Amino acid sequence: MAATTKLVIVESPAKAKTIAKFLGRGYKVEASQGHVRDLPKSQLGVDVENDYELKYITIHGRGKILTKIRKEAKAAGKVFLATDPDREGEAISWHLAQTLGIDPEKACRVEFHEITKKAVVAAMQNPRAIDMDRVDAQQARRALDRLVGYKISPLLWAKIRKGLSAGRVQSVATRLVVDRENEINDFIPEEYWDITADAQIPGAKGKKNTFQLKLATLDGKKAVLDNEKDAMHAKEQVENQAFTVTNIKKGEKKKLPAPPFTTSSLQQEAGRKLNFTTQKTMQVVQQLYEGVDLEGEGTQGLVTYIRTDSVRVSQEAVDAARAYISEKYGEKYVPETPNVYKGRSNAQDAHEAIRPTDVNRTPESVKGSLTREQFQLYRLIYARFLASQMNAAQYDTMTMDVTGDTVGLRFYGEHKRFAGFTGVYEEGSDDQVENKDSALPEFEEGARVQILRVEGTQHFTQPPSRYTEASLVRVMEEKGIGRPSTYAPTITTIIARGYVTRDNKRLYPTELGMMVNQMMTQYFTDIVDTEFTAQMEEKLDGVEEGTVQWKQVLRDFYPDFATTLSHAEKEVEKVEFKDEPSDEVCDKCGAQMVYRMGRFGKFLACPNFPDCRNTKAILHYIDTPCPKCGARLLEKTSKKNRKFFGCEHYPECDFVSWEMPVKEKCPQCGSFMTLKRSRKGESWHLCANETCRHKIAVQENAEENE
Repeated sequence: MAATTKLVIVESPAKAKTIAKFLGRGYKVEASQGHVRDLPKSQLGVDVENDYELKYITIHGRGKILTKIRKEAKAAGKVFLATDPDREGEAISWHLAQTLGIDPEKACRVEFHEITKKAVVAAMQNPRAIDMDRVDAQQARRALDRLVGYKISPLLWAKIRKGLSAGRVQSVATRLVVDRENEINDFIPEEYWDITADAQIPGAKGKKNTFQLKLATLDGKKAVLDNEKDAMHAKEQVENQAFTVTNIKKGEKKKLPAPPFTTSSLQQEAGRKLNFTTQKTMQVVQQLYEGVDLEGEGTQGLVTYIRTDSVRVSQEAVDAARAYISEKYGEKYVPETPNVYKGRSNAQDAHEAIRPTDVNRTPESVKGSLTREQFQLYRLIYARFLASQMNAAQYDTMTMDVTGDTVGLRFYGEHKRFAGFTGVYEEGSDDQVENKDSALPEFEEGARVQILRVEGTQHFTQPPSRYTEASLVRVMEEKGIGRPSTYAPTITTIIARGYVTRDNKRLYPTELGMMVNQMMTQYFTDIVDTEFTAQMEEKLDGVEEGTVQWKQVLRDFYPDFATTLSHAEKEVEKVEFKDEPSDEVCDKCGAQMVYRMGRFGKFLACPNFPDCRNTKAILHYIDTPCPKCGARLLEKTSKKNRKFFGCEHYPECDFVSWEMPVKEKCPQCGSFMTLKRSRKGESWHLCANETCRHKIAVQENAEENE
């Protein structure tokens, strides 16, 4: 490599390939493939006796990469460090500078906030020194996590089971899931009733003459019905009284668009609308950020930097969006002044929100160059950004009071008058609330109302829902636990460690997770305290802002932590796992097998271990015979942790289905049917025959839907 060649070092090979095409001749682009140095795995790596000096070593497997980079750096005329524009990326650049002998105070650091030719070329013209405040924030986080993990984990090994781990953020996330499960178990349902009446106004004008009223008042007071006797008495009063319209209130309301995506909101919405896990979302959006080979354009980064808690966007992007909206949808969809969004009070606001790098590059125009998952996620990001710069949706509303002698009924309705941003995108909801929109009836005060049918419906208050990955991310963000780059790996870790399991999108604590959490909450109160964890994140932000010295964070934390640890080591009693006998007989030695707890939950094991090492998975049968041979069906899990159903006689019988088969046969063609659920909570049985697909709506109880 000629000495005039400039070397650019990025993190990923995919990004290196994209950027090399943009820079062309005179540049060489190499990838460090992430961190090149870290604390040693076999040692604590934090010298608590010497003011928390950190010991760094070359990561195993990075030696060859560093050798190649050193060789090319030596031959290059100039070296630019272009790792990701966040704390981790800054730390990687600092480690590379240390390794290559580059002065970190020189203009050697380059930031790419989007991987497009224009952005890359502009960034290369504005290098800066390495931001040591950002590096120190990363070092403080790494040291804190190492101290907590390496000090508490051996205690878990000694008192509960080998192979466990504790983490500063993962322990809090586990506690949130456990606490929610305890809330559900402790919940006591309360009964309540709704009284609704189908009614009409004889001779009323308008498209909607029949409408539904809801009981509002009894004897001039708010109607509260908490038992069947009171409900039936109220129902009888509605049926036997004459009603007239006494008050009509018409109004307008606006629904504002949601801001463009942050890392957290993208993970939540991809979970709701695409059924992506947080890990899957980050994998796919990383590909969109690093660059995709587009037909006729070459490799292009489709979205801006993906680890952000900011909702702001550049003026250039706003102007481009407004121009596109005006041309595509018309001027009435463009606000008089651009929509500006306020981020969270604890947001770092270091980067723009996640948005398309070019609003003219529509999802449909690049669909042929994307995988299915890339297209789905890009379309979501694109639509959210475009909608964020559109006018609000406008609704006409009506509230109508209908009064009898002792009973007050009420009607409320709304009608979308102007779609605004909802013509492009509407935000999902964890609660799956359906917005009903219909033409509003035209009534006059004093009109007589005819009651057609009255119905009393019993309800019970419901416990809080178990977390999904999306709702857990939302709570972590609200409580200030972790930062954009940590949400996905935290959830992935607590599932991988066996502390939490995921079933039908819901997160459940395992027995192991509850044991670990019990010990942590009893002996390490601060570590699993949400406020303490949030305050620690604020201190790390202070380090990045240059207002807090990074070692002071460790000095404030470790002495009290060491005292707590010493106390726990003396007080914590060893947890004895008692074997629970099963009806299964070991097919190797004939002993009665027992249930044991493993990393992925319970399994069957021979009690004669280590002489007999036979183990078996616990089989889960469903109450539906195999449609092919009549044997029992098993609920199984694929290598990618996806649930499916198969015959117990496999491989003799090869029946398999991703959806759960039901006993009911299709009345149209006789094929087997499967249970399907929508995101709105609706359920139906669907014929598995592709040429039939007959559909029957069914009612499921709350526990099944949970």
